[in-house]
Amino acid sequence: MNNEYPLYIGNTAVKTKEKIVITCPHDNKPVGTVSIANETHIQQAIKKTVKCFEISKNIPAYERSEILLSIAKNIENASESLAETLALECGKNITFARDEVQRAIQTFTLAAEEAKRIDGEFFGLDSVPKGARAHALVKRFPIGPVLGITPFNFPLNLVAHKVAPALAVGNPIIIKPSSLSPISALNLAEIVTKYVPNGMLSVLPCSGSSIMSAVKSEDIKMISFTGSPPVGWKLKNQCGKKRICLELGGNAGLIIDEDTNLDDAVEKSIIGGFAYAGQVCIHTQRFFIHDSIFEEFKDKFIEKTKAITLGHPLDEKVFLNCMISEQEAIRAENWIQEALEQGAEILCGGKREGTKLEATILTNTKPDMKVERNEVFAPVVTLTPFKEFEHAVEMVNNSIYGLQAGVFTNNLKHIKYAFKKLEVGGVIINNTPTFRVDQMPYGGVKNSGLGREGVRYSIEEMTELKLLVI
Repeated sequence: MNNEYPLYIGNTAVKTKEKIVITCPHDNKPVGTVSIANETHIQQAIKKTVKCFEISKNIPAYERSEILLSIAKNIENASESLAETLALECGKNITFARDEVQRAIQTFTLAAEEAKRIDGEFFGLDSVPKGARAHALVKRFPIGPVLGITPFNFPLNLVAHKVAPALAVGNPIIIKPSSLSPISALNLAEIVTKYVPNGMLSVLPCSGSSIMSAVKSEDIKMISFTGSPPVGWKLKNQCGKKRICLELGGNAGLIIDEDTNLDDAVEKSIIGGFAYAGQVCIHTQRFFIHDSIFEEFKDKFIEKTKAITLGHPLDEKVFLNCMISEQEAIRAENWIQEALEQGAEILCGGKREGTKLEATILTNTKPDMKVERNEVFAPVVTLTPFKEFEHAVEMVNNSIYGLQAGVFTNNLKHIKYAFKKLEVGGVIINNTPTFRVDQMPYGGVKNSGLGREGVRYSIEEMTELKLLVI
């Protein structure tokens, strides 16, 4: 499998002289050859989005909705092909890849529904004397051309989370996909461009330095970025007056209280801790378990973890797959070794072969170790006991990140306390922090980002409020 993929400049497929071969990180076999954009292509795309906005901002809601439903239907028709390519280019288990395609379908379907609900409000201003004879109408209008920058780990659905809301409100959009997994975004562009006005969508595989001209361009009105904190905050400093939404990851904490259904917690924790080799922004990284059940949870969790199979992403019997590159696998291996040298204990896993790192459980870790302090983005988790629920919340909060946290408990008092005190964007009860459905507001606090994704909430980010007073 080594198809050739053009880039897209305002709906037009373009093959360029500069190309890159995308290989499967599992075995380094070619997946496809991708055209790379240069500065000329980027400027052409920007000009097309500006021109297109004069048309797209006037598309009626029902037409925007119909466009999005047509895109969703075409993704569904091509779902197996899209899933296979996705699995190969980023080394994702085919089962998880199929799930991602289904989520992309849902994202466009949700956007089609929300396109008809971008309403305003009408209210009287007579709550003060000056407004006694006045009324106000507030309505949302599209903000203008958007630049979306996406990471390697969800190369289809995270692109969908930027494209679908933009189309729902009438904003043209340029996507800069990860150079590690750009093919899924190009496959999506092939579908989308059949239904939208000329100039509505560009997909430009290129380097991070190349896209900076678009970041700084005054014609781009908003940036939606998903990726690492250093890059995200740098973009914020360099994007000028334009709006920006940042989803920057974390080192998610999970509290397992003493009244928990342990079998349920273990099953969900396997997925939260090791799905897609932990390369998920809301990967469950730090486990805090009540000391009365710590040993029982630990034994059951180790048993399940040791049974995890590791292999080719297209093998349906396999759960754990490779990491995106050998460099990343070596980094995670080094963090594990550093933790062991500093006093941590390894309960299982830890061995690496090429891009493949075993599912790894550590205990006796300390908050200043990289495996706890930083975002490990690998199949590595830490287990820590606690006595008081309040202390567990403190330990989760002892982080520069705050994306999502999970709490297994049936204690309503503890649920209320966690919701009030946990310094995160989302609290998930009786599931892991890795839980996400595509209509919920998704984003974090502290170093985890700025703004919210989730279709309706992205639409709010991508629109401007305008006031009419009568």
